[in-house]
Amino acid sequence: MGRRKVEIKRIQDKNSRQVAFCKRRKGLLKKAKALSILCDVDVAAVIFSNSGRLHEFSNTNSVTGILQRYKSHVEAEKEISAEIQVAEHSKYSRFMTVGELLQRTERQLEETNADGLTVTDLIHWENELQTAIIQIRSRKTNMMLESVKGLHKKIARIKKNRKKMATDFTDLPPPHIICGQQRVTLNFF
Repeated sequence: MGRRKVEIKRIQDKNSRQVAFCKRRKGLLKKAKALSILCDVDVAAVIFSNSGRLHEFSNTNSVTGILQRYKSHVEAEKEISAEIQVAEHSKYSRFMTVGELLQRTERQLEETNADGLTVTDLIHWENELQTAIIQIRSRKTNMMLESVKGLHKKIARIKKNRKKMATDFTDLPPPHIICGQQRVTLNFF
């Protein structure tokens, strides 16, 4: 006989809710500790109860350090995505769109009095347009490949920064839990 499925909704009885909170908090912290040990990763868990009491766990003895790493990582990713957007915009802004190319060709045809052109002249114009389209497609492919290479380099840089950040916060002080007027230091080993 298996466990029944628990319906996820707020527990109405205050005492039952507090008991469930305590049990699930302990289970969550146990899972966080197991994850950190088994997978050799940095884990931080911060929980505030209804009464405002703080419960925290960190395998590196510093929730603050992990939060600082998180903040710097988010800021670095925002900067990189902003750099990518600026670079992409500046790369493509100097090239003509297809509409601009067609307008330019149409103006040139009008200036040269297209009515007076022979079939061979029109074939010549058509060949020039096809050559220009091939060159544009080739340039577009090369730019896309360069962009992919740049993204791969940036991903490698992000991974390198993550590894560096992982080693930067190993010497921070242990976390503290403040319960009422007491201050307790937790060491999880």
